[in-house]
Amino acid sequence: PPAPRRPPRAPAAVATRPGSRGPLTVPRPSASAPRRPAPRPAPRAGPPGGAGGVGAMGAAEPLRSALWVKQQRCAVSLDPARALLRWWRSPGPGDCAPGADACSVPVSEIITVEETDRRGQRRGRGRWQRMGTPYAFTVHCVKRARQHRWKWAQVTFCCAEEQLRQLWLQTLRELLDKLTCRPKHLLVFINPVGGKGRGKRVYERKVAPLFALAAVSAEVIVTDHANHAREALYEVSLDKYDGVVCVGGDGMFSEVLHGLIGSTQRSAGVDQNHPRASLVPSPLRIGIIPAGSTDCVCYSTVGTVDVETSALHIIVGDTLSMDVCSVHHNGVLLRYFASLLGYGFYGDIIKDSEKNRWMGLARYDFSGLKTFLSHHCYEGSVAFLPARHTVGSPRDGKPCRAGCFVCRQSRQQLQEEQKKALYGLENAEEVEEWKVVCGKFLAINATNMCCACPRSPRGLSPSAHLGDGSADLILIRKCSRLSFLRFLIRHTNQQDQFDFAFVEVYRVKKFQFTSRPKPEEDSTRDVWERGKTRLGQICSDRSPCCCAATHSSWNCDGEVLDGAALEVR
Repeated sequence: PPAPRRPPRAPAAVATRPGSRGPLTVPRPSASAPRRPAPRPAPRAGPPGGAGGVGAMGAAEPLRSALWVKQQRCAVSLDPARALLRWWRSPGPGDCAPGADACSVPVSEIITVEETDRRGQRRGRGRWQRMGTPYAFTVHCVKRARQHRWKWAQVTFCCAEEQLRQLWLQTLRELLDKLTCRPKHLLVFINPVGGKGRGKRVYERKVAPLFALAAVSAEVIVTDHANHAREALYEVSLDKYDGVVCVGGDGMFSEVLHGLIGSTQRSAGVDQNHPRASLVPSPLRIGIIPAGSTDCVCYSTVGTVDVETSALHIIVGDTLSMDVCSVHHNGVLLRYFASLLGYGFYGDIIKDSEKNRWMGLARYDFSGLKTFLSHHCYEGSVAFLPARHTVGSPRDGKPCRAGCFVCRQSRQQLQEEQKKALYGLENAEEVEEWKVVCGKFLAINATNMCCACPRSPRGLSPSAHLGDGSADLILIRKCSRLSFLRFLIRHTNQQDQFDFAFVEVYRVKKFQFTSRPKPEEDSTRDVWERGKTRLGQICSDRSPCCCAATHSSWNCDGEVLDGAALEVR
């Protein structure tokens, strides 16, 4: 309890200080009495033999002590209300306010805490040497570095009393136990041949030790054939897992995505082949350890392709909601995609690169140059339904970040629209106005995210959002090779890649594509003619400046997909 104080002569105002047991009396000066400085509060009592002042730990009362960090005396505080651990140099025995050198770690970014044995270690001079055998505990935490990287760090705190160490360990562990978002048991799929064939080595050397440190158990499955992960997720019981981790590239992520969505819909009795079926979201989260060629999904969500960063995000339980699009053809589900669905330029690249897998990662550069020089354009019509529920636009310059306002507001408005359609207040499919764009295109891209990668830090659509219930539809009409090259170069710098007359971008909820048929394909021609007469038609005939081709392939999250008429939702 505070030491007894002499009552002030003048009337007093009562104020409280966080962490104190009683009121702090502040004298109020009067006209007859001279100004006197406010009495300083007495230091609070610490534990027996205290190495520093420790406040009584209540529900939200901060804990504060004088501990030693790297042979320096520091004031260390833990505020449960703010969930923040702080420490700063405090050479003297009195209270010292934190300065510019103060360090802090949110409790949500603490991996674990453990006791540390300091009895065989060499100690320095002064008070540190006179302390005798110190009692120490180590806090393993996240250290934020440049370019969105996270690093594993550890800080060791020392004190002279075992009771004080146990108090800090107990308090920190109680706060960590309240973080229910963290996974405890994971199912891990490793692609041993993806990228440079380093998936298994990356997991064993960099990821598994961090999982063991955080007490996260993992069941590991090394895939031995295509779609192995997808098949396994249909067979195993997922109730005992808190999430699924894929070690590989975008193809491995796509396998896990299809397996989770498919098994969830089968359990819920949803027909995936029905284009208008309302899919049930999967309760499990997908963690990504980058070990592929481009790792577009990991870069677009985490901001880097660093393995340690991704592992730490999984450990602390960071979560982002992500949109997924379905691709149907004639009432049959072809695939889902989470990042890119590309026709024309990107479809030709992925199809040609499959013929040159022996070249390794260089096949993408070779196929890209070959496709650029061929300069094929494709004729077709695109009918799309604009996303009226979104609060942003593809060119507003607002990238998607954690806690994104655009995603949150768009998701709320989309849920309201779905409720109206559920109760029959309106039929969105019939009320909303479709628009049609037809002509010759070098590329047609649909993105659910920015699709960034180390070569293109801003991505194909820098302002695309992960969880706003819409996709960005990018149409690149036929143009000269020089103009198209200028467009591609802007993906590598900060300039607006949509600032061209031959580029159009729309934010859509769904769209349909029909390629221009050959003269003998009469049945497809009927669909083409109907698409040209739909409401909102935007057609233009320009002088040919590139090589016309019959049809291209689709690049669906790095997989080749053939289809002249598709429906995407």
